[in-house]
Amino acid sequence: MTEIKLKKGEPVEKALRRLKKKIDREGTLKEVRAHRHYEKPSERKRRKMKVSRFSAMLARRYADL
Repeated sequence: MTEIKLKKGEPVEKALRRLKKKIDREGTLKEVRAHRHYEKPSERKRRKMKVSRFSAMLARRYADL
């Protein structure tokens, strides 16, 4: 469970921003969204291949810079 402590005199908005950043870094929200519905292993594989192809394309595009 992700937890932050309020610093003395810290506004709640700033603490909430820290909490959101921490959750994003840990990947908690991404994992929760992934478990909202069942994903077949073939769909998971297809999605991962699509992401890797996109990353490879970006790497090739910016390799010359």
